[in-house]
Amino acid sequence: MGAVADVLSRFIRGADALPAALPADAPWEVIGRVAELVRGMLGSLPPGFVRVFAEVAVHESADVAPSAVLTGPVIVSAGCRVGHGAVLRGGVWADEDVTIGPYSEIKGSLMFARSAAAHRNYVGDSIVGHDVNLEAGAVLANHFNERADKQIWVRVDGEAINTGLVKFGALIGDGSRIGANAVTSPGTLLPPGSVVPRLGLVDQSGASVGNRLR
Repeated sequence: MGAVADVLSRFIRGADALPAALPADAPWEVIGRVAELVRGMLGSLPPGFVRVFAEVAVHESADVAPSAVLTGPVIVSAGCRVGHGAVLRGGVWADEDVTIGPYSEIKGSLMFARSAAAHRNYVGDSIVGHDVNLEAGAVLANHFNERADKQIWVRVDGEAINTGLVKFGALIGDGSRIGANAVTSPGTLLPPGSVVPRLGLVDQSGASVGNRLR
């Protein structure tokens, strides 16, 4: 993959904040291994975590609504808030002070510190950087349901790359803001500080669209 291995460091500062250092791979290669990575972290968590189930660990300072559904492997870190009816499944790591609000669903994803999917959001097979905010109803779509060929491609520095995945949502850079009811299409790479307007659609799959990293 060559230079694409540094994409994570261009989008997310301190990606080694994970309890087990995030592999220096292309983001889509990490996405394919999220459940495995989270499962591996469960055995080396610092003090303060409580094993709720065999593959679910929640920090004692986190606030998790009784109606939330956590299907392991899942790690919910210090100061997190998980709201009524939220669903975390398929491998989820929530860094410190992450908010996952009522009826939001997080599937196969990593969310870094102080990020929020606070109101009926869907985050599928994605990596969300620090201080990212998803307004109500925003969706990080992870699958091309409408296509016969469901392979997900990304563009990095003008080069089209086949991720080899049929489920990959987005890599959202630190400090980004995604407006209410906006949608990012599968394979979206949003650089740090990006702003997606309310009701916006980010589609980087076309040959003439593509993400241009700098």
